[in-house]
Amino acid sequence: MDAETAHDVTLSSLERLKALGMLPPAQPLPGRAVSALGLRFPNPVGLAAGLDKNAAHLDALASFGFGFIEVGTVTPRPQPGNPRPRLFRLPEHRALINRLGFNNLGLTSFIENVQRSTWVRERRGVLGLNIGKNADTPIEHAEDDYLTCLTGVYPWADYVTINISSPNTQGLRDLQHEAALRRLLHRLKDTQQGLAARMHRHVPLVLKIAPDLSDQQIDDIARTVLEVGIEGVIATNTTLDRQAVAGHARAEERGGLSGAPLLARSNHVIRVLRAALGPDTTIIGVGGVLEGEDAVSKLQAGADLVQIYSGLIYRGPALVADAVRATRSA
Repeated sequence: MDAETAHDVTLSSLERLKALGMLPPAQPLPGRAVSALGLRFPNPVGLAAGLDKNAAHLDALASFGFGFIEVGTVTPRPQPGNPRPRLFRLPEHRALINRLGFNNLGLTSFIENVQRSTWVRERRGVLGLNIGKNADTPIEHAEDDYLTCLTGVYPWADYVTINISSPNTQGLRDLQHEAALRRLLHRLKDTQQGLAARMHRHVPLVLKIAPDLSDQQIDDIARTVLEVGIEGVIATNTTLDRQAVAGHARAEERGGLSGAPLLARSNHVIRVLRAALGPDTTIIGVGGVLEGEDAVSKLQAGADLVQIYSGLIYRGPALVADAVRATRSA
């Protein structure tokens, strides 16, 4: 089956199982609680953004036992993303390549889906909402899309992730360059402070960065994060590097590579970030978690929390329990 079709069928099947009462309770597995971003996470294992782009399956996915769930990326207006096929499995490497391109139903549908979730209404876990820009928005106007999304999702989020690191929207990663990043983050921080004053509720901001950065670029980003007062960083998004899968029939497909080949690079970025950020800024580690020990390796590299996505494709929901168990004593 085509990988994207399999993805859609799986999510639809989960919804049917939920409707039949055949899923476990939508609540976190007991694990090592973590205080980060001014929030309490019942365990440190979360779902990465991208699996549920429209926040349409929160209650079903919460039955896996995650300590937190991040959904999106959402853009202000609906968009179809890139042409299919655009998602490919590399099972020999326990990896995926995707060039989905922020396909989603837009901000209005996204918020409606969040509002419908019992898991969200009953505050059973921590919810991250991941925001981006529309593909047809010129990069010089990208800030407007992020501000629109931040304002829209703010009342429902426990934290908001600023996704500037997907390789599948043309020009998006240019926002990681120092001057553009500083300008974007200052505008988002100003908007966050205004929303917090108006709603009497502080929602932290988290920046998601690419793995394909030099140590100097990582240091520059960390300096900007500290200067602006962004509360956290997610390391990392997918990679354009194909060295780990060289020779595979799918290796030259355009898009971002995720899964096991990303583990070492993601952990390196986490280590450089932690050294640059110091102890107080939250780091969420993601990339290559396919075993409980992989989750532990991210904590040892300096992450406070971990996320999984591609590992679910190859391990299923048992990976969540495995990672929660492994991180109890980490």
